[in-house]
Amino acid sequence: MERWHNRVAVVTGASSGIGSAIVVDLVNAGLVVVGLARRLERIKELQKSLPAERQHKLIPLHCDVGDEKSVQQAFDTIEQQLGGIDILVNNAGTLQKGHLVDMSLAQLQLTVQTNIMGVIMCTQRAFRSMQQRKFDGHVVLINSILGHKLFAPSADEAPTMNVYPASKHAVTALTEMYRQEFLGLKTRIKVTSISPGVVDTEIVPDNFRAAFANTMLRSEDISQAVLFAIATPPHMQIHEMIIKPVGELL
Repeated sequence: MERWHNRVAVVTGASSGIGSAIVVDLVNAGLVVVGLARRLERIKELQKSLPAERQHKLIPLHCDVGDEKSVQQAFDTIEQQLGGIDILVNNAGTLQKGHLVDMSLAQLQLTVQTNIMGVIMCTQRAFRSMQQRKFDGHVVLINSILGHKLFAPSADEAPTMNVYPASKHAVTALTEMYRQEFLGLKTRIKVTSISPGVVDTEIVPDNFRAAFANTMLRSEDISQAVLFAIATPPHMQIHEMIIKPVGELL
């Protein structure tokens, strides 16, 4: 991790759960971390919880990754104040409960805009920064086991995950497309997809929480996986990491 000391990492969805854990671990590893989120006050509280000598390493910044103007403004600010982006962790995501057959199109579009277009918009800006500075950076996509398979449905109720698994399958495809593009554009920028099973965060629906109460991962488990991926030597790239809790039956 020494080569990342004082480098700039941008983490989306940094206000809670996996995003907050990633922010803390990156700051403790010696990076300057920009935490992006809509709930800016939560990142400021997280900043206060850090050791006093490290609080300046976390920079809270408002950003709605599903809104193009908000993304452009946030990344403009990062480049103006810090010079560029060295690591991007695309963590922001949303899950709107409901059924594909009858829920509002606006709710479905929110998931698509955040989980797919948010990744695309943030990665465009981070890649541009890395390429212009000829820096071999790293793009991490926090995916999901649902980006690879769907859970078996319950016998007595219709699933309420709707377009969320499709959005995560898109992240799986995006990871490979980025790998091919980074290579074809003659860069050595890395890309890694990290796909957890059920993680104990506020996004988990109540029925999932009840079903997987004894087999849930922690946010810190996923954060440690991010550090492992970015700590690999320059010639090594972890393309996909699937993380499941011991005892999970899925």
